[in-house]
Amino acid sequence: MRIDVVSIFPGYFDALELSLLGKARQRGVIDLRVHDLRDFAHDRHRTVDDTPAGGGAGMVMKPEPWGEALDSVLAEAEADADPLLIFPSPAGEVFTQATARELAAERHLVFGCGRYEGIDQRVFDEYASRGRVRLMSIGDYVLNGGEVASIAMIEAIGRLVPGVVGNPESLVEESHEADGLLEYPSYTKPARWRDREVPPVLLSGNHAAIATWRQEQRVERTLRVRPELVPRNMLPEELRGSRGRHAAGRD
Repeated sequence: MRIDVVSIFPGYFDALELSLLGKARQRGVIDLRVHDLRDFAHDRHRTVDDTPAGGGAGMVMKPEPWGEALDSVLAEAEADADPLLIFPSPAGEVFTQATARELAAERHLVFGCGRYEGIDQRVFDEYASRGRVRLMSIGDYVLNGGEVASIAMIEAIGRLVPGVVGNPESLVEESHEADGLLEYPSYTKPARWRDREVPPVLLSGNHAAIATWRQEQRVERTLRVRPELVPRNMLPEELRGSRGRHAAGRD
């Protein structure tokens, strides 16, 4: 997979040189390239923003440097790659584990990291008319720019690319995978720590009992923390008829 990122702070993405994604880059499983948007601004101050049309607070990122940067990146794309442009935005669709699985099958992703009050809308419109563009949000809050959101999405997507995680089975029972439930709690040695013990079932050697316990824990944790994720057929019998109120803990 090839991933290009355009940002005025390319140093943010040094974090992706670490851990599994860093190793995947070294092995050529993921080809990550980071581009400085200011390299495509040609005035002496390398200006990439201006005042908003119609007035108002803040600054808006100019279309000219974005156009040059994206044209440069897309010109290097393989002829049949059909790059997908992703712009982190609180106004975008919500990025989920299902989105990550979908995007892990792509050959070429391009992330555009906005700053200030955002990117001139004409940039989105221009590239949507020429190819595929998606605005994506990682949650209902606002960040200073798209870099942190892009890193989160790239890590979520990248770890699902074949060859990145050494043991693919480790991905199966994670939160939001398979049936959508949250992951069960994990324990390791020692069996007793500060008067807190590993649940005895995990030390029993009874794999069927362990599997049952883990599934029960997944349902219990999801019901407590994210009740809306629990399929109706997994709800306790007493809650199935009134899921909307009781499962969410509302009166």
